[in-house]
Amino acid sequence: MNMYKLFMASFVWAMTSVCALAQHNYFGLVFDAQTKEPLPGVTLGFPSGKGLITDATGRFSLVGNPTRITVSAVGYRRQEVVLIPSRPVRIALEPAVEDLQTVVVTGNREAALRTETPIAISKLSARLINETKPTSIYEVINKTPGVLMVNLNNEQHMMAIRQPMTTNAYFLYLEDGVPVRPMGVFNHNALLEMNQFTVSSIEVVKGPVSSMYGPEAVGGAVNFITQRPTAVPTARAGIQIDQWGYQRVQVGAGARQGKFGLYVGGLLSRQRDSWLASSNYDKSSYFARLEYAFSPNTRLTGTVSYNDYNSQTSGSVDSTAFFARQYVSTTDFTYRKTVSFRSRLTLEHTWKNGSESFVTGFARKNSVGQNPAYSIRWTTGSPTATGQINSNDFSSYGVIAQHTQKLSFLNSKLIVGTTLDLSPNTYYAYQTELTTELRADKKSVVKYTQVRERPDNQLANYSAHIHNVAAYGQYDLEPLPKLRVSAGLRYDRMAFDYTNALDRSSGGKAYGQVTPKLGATYDLGGGKGLYANVSKGFSPPALTSIFLKRTTPTATSELFYYNLNPARFNNVEIGGWASLLGNKLYIDGALYQMTGTNELLNIRQPDNSTDYQSAGRTLHRGVELGVTYRPSKQVFFRFGGTHAVHRFVEFTLSQRVSDAVQNVNGNDMPSAPRTLWNTEVSYYPVWLKNFRTSVEWQHVAGWYQNQINTVRYGGYDVANVRAGYEWKGIELFTNVMNVTNALFATNATRGNNATDRTTYTPAAPRTVVVGVQYTFSGK
Repeated sequence: MNMYKLFMASFVWAMTSVCALAQHNYFGLVFDAQTKEPLPGVTLGFPSGKGLITDATGRFSLVGNPTRITVSAVGYRRQEVVLIPSRPVRIALEPAVEDLQTVVVTGNREAALRTETPIAISKLSARLINETKPTSIYEVINKTPGVLMVNLNNEQHMMAIRQPMTTNAYFLYLEDGVPVRPMGVFNHNALLEMNQFTVSSIEVVKGPVSSMYGPEAVGGAVNFITQRPTAVPTARAGIQIDQWGYQRVQVGAGARQGKFGLYVGGLLSRQRDSWLASSNYDKSSYFARLEYAFSPNTRLTGTVSYNDYNSQTSGSVDSTAFFARQYVSTTDFTYRKTVSFRSRLTLEHTWKNGSESFVTGFARKNSVGQNPAYSIRWTTGSPTATGQINSNDFSSYGVIAQHTQKLSFLNSKLIVGTTLDLSPNTYYAYQTELTTELRADKKSVVKYTQVRERPDNQLANYSAHIHNVAAYGQYDLEPLPKLRVSAGLRYDRMAFDYTNALDRSSGGKAYGQVTPKLGATYDLGGGKGLYANVSKGFSPPALTSIFLKRTTPTATSELFYYNLNPARFNNVEIGGWASLLGNKLYIDGALYQMTGTNELLNIRQPDNSTDYQSAGRTLHRGVELGVTYRPSKQVFFRFGGTHAVHRFVEFTLSQRVSDAVQNVNGNDMPSAPRTLWNTEVSYYPVWLKNFRTSVEWQHVAGWYQNQINTVRYGGYDVANVRAGYEWKGIELFTNVMNVTNALFATNATRGNNATDRTTYTPAAPRTVVVGVQYTFSGK
């Protein structure tokens, strides 16, 4: 009941904040019908042929006494509005979900047309997010062509964007363009810290975008655009539950008064006594955004996010338990606790000629403590095992500044920017001792029992002051009609001063890299076009990989990972888009090839430990395709998929002298399914207004479980059904996930040793989520 009391307190807080903002009485306003956010840059045309454009807050003033206007904006349905003299105009534009001509900000940190951005980028709209009603953010992100966010349960995840399914730092996660975690601090599971209820849209870039956003944006970048204060007073509140003990309550509200705008929102979720034993969790997330307009051209935006996550981490199960649907993990004592705080303050100005400048100051504070199941080391047949407890904490502050100068020469513009990120980081880990309960064949474990903690046996203990600095520039121009060229260059330097308590050493280390990009788009006319780009990316190793100790069979002393090198990538891609059948059919595709050197690869050892190696060369090659088709207002079809190869070009399996040295040149990388797709058909019947239903199919092809390609997992297919009905602001909905009750694992791995056994991360059986959401909108 405490959860619901806290929810009611949050709801009262949000409603009080909104009611404090009475709406300002102005003559004209245009806003998004889905999010209620004001829409800048909307064109209003009059019968006389004259027109005007809404300002940054979606406002406009009418001159004279027109009786009718035409309202149009990129990504929205054109609308004719009849005006009533002396009455304020409130215009809600409906998004055109199938329109490829979408405005995105993730390509270069400012608003631009998707079709003028020479990279593979997808936007997940507010409508798609709202209709999905996700309990975890992977349910939305996996609708992106070429993207697989691997569900590890309780919002834990791995990612696969132009990479195998991996926990490596090859993906950059951002909130309103600010990285969720600093470079050098392990960013795996960073999306635990997101508040999905206060996200307005999500933009996903595939391939290296290091020239603009910096290191770690190798496989891609995921930018969460938060909800802006609404143009009209708006409040939402909802509840979701399922039959496996999941519960969530959420609230959000926003409004504007004069130059001020406010949006606040939060959620509380928990899991109890699930289908998977030892998987209880609690999460609370809160968010606030305040906007102030000094003038239509100068704006100040501040955001604050707080997240508290506490979960049991059930880990994986062996083959006996998996195929018997006995979802009992081998541990009941492992956990992950994360507390995060993020804030930013952005001052932006639009100059008279359309040039733009902004400065963002930000601060972050994170604490991640865990007793992870993945760290357990056990040798086949042994009655004992070891684990670890660790804590990774940082506090950081920094600034991002950028100026875009529009030039009359060849319709060009110059973008220059800089970033500074200072992040003190501490990390420690110590060993735990476990006993094992073995199956009869002694080749696998039924259960681990934690015997005692050994803080005297430290595995890592360091403090580091991380200094990340960068400068970047990009120049866009049109040398020929319909041809737009973009060239970018960025220099990054990640440096840190450290004190390592394990070997009583101290010092400093730095990684620097220049990452160029060259791209072009060509408008073929008729809603068709092509693009191409070449780019570079790199990702330095995380500090946890550098300082964790390992023992070699040939030495009595402990060695540390001081010799890891940054991973570097070269990417080439071409793509295009086409609008067909009277703008009812849209196609977006890309072909890419990315080569990597010094990738940080992890190889599971016989004792279930991981040997990290920064060596070798890899190849990543694929094709991505996105299709949307809307033959009528009642039917909408969406398809997104990829076929890709992720392969070792040159890689020696182990450098440890006790191991048989094997090269795996030409082998597929493990956990690299060649084919992924997600497709969905939605139905909106005219005979039952405000009703929706959809059927979704996720396909993940099989993959090799180890580097030597001896064992495969067959992949999986899963179907989901969603339905909802809204009446007077009250929406009742249900999501039936895994409707066929298929048995599958979202992750299945094993080592290269002949005695190793496959471990499975089981996916949930059929799950029925039901919920209700109430939405109030003022006038």
